[in-house]
Amino acid sequence: MLRQPLPLPDRRAAAVLLFGLGSAGCQSGVCLDTWFATEVLAVEFGPGQSFGRSSMPAVVTGPPKGGGCCKGSLDVVSLGNGGTITLGFERAIVDGPGPDFVVFENPFEFGSQVYAEPATVEVSDDGVAWVGYPCTATEPPFGTCAGWRPVYLDGVDGPVDPASSGGDRFDLADLGLASARFVRLTDRVDVTPADGGSFDLDAVGIVHGSACAQEP
Repeated sequence: MLRQPLPLPDRRAAAVLLFGLGSAGCQSGVCLDTWFATEVLAVEFGPGQSFGRSSMPAVVTGPPKGGGCCKGSLDVVSLGNGGTITLGFERAIVDGPGPDFVVFENPFEFGSQVYAEPATVEVSDDGVAWVGYPCTATEPPFGTCAGWRPVYLDGVDGPVDPASSGGDRFDLADLGLASARFVRLTDRVDVTPADGGSFDLDAVGIVHGSACAQEP
């Protein structure tokens, strides 16, 4: 299933690539019961690191492959400096008690610090109106930015348990939203590690979700 692109920030002239469903989603009217992103609607890669782009879109759909506290996963795509990606979900993220969805990057601990490549997070229920979580910190802890908590969940589908999954947790109630079907992530070009790294997306998973919708 290939959808039309959602509005992207007008930040620079660059190729915008569209992808259909990855390994999950509705096929032939049968809904595959996943709790992770099922499609990439649009992506605008920035300059710099380009790891994982040949594996799109499957590399960012479905569950993450976490490396734990001290080893970053290679099951990721690098957005490049200032790059942005928009993901769609077969089931809606809905507001429930505590966090409602989790963004999985590949940060890892070294000593008492965490190697982090932060990104801003925006959500939308209709793909037109977007609301973002504040992400202004320039050093850890990065608060409601994504990309700074190690990932422990490895290849397991089903509702995400934020108490054990690792990753960066987000609550729709913080934005006054009841539900969302789209998540947009944008690399913080103003916070670039010394090696020139950028946000590396592994997955986005749902903690509280609706029933899996059927293809019309």
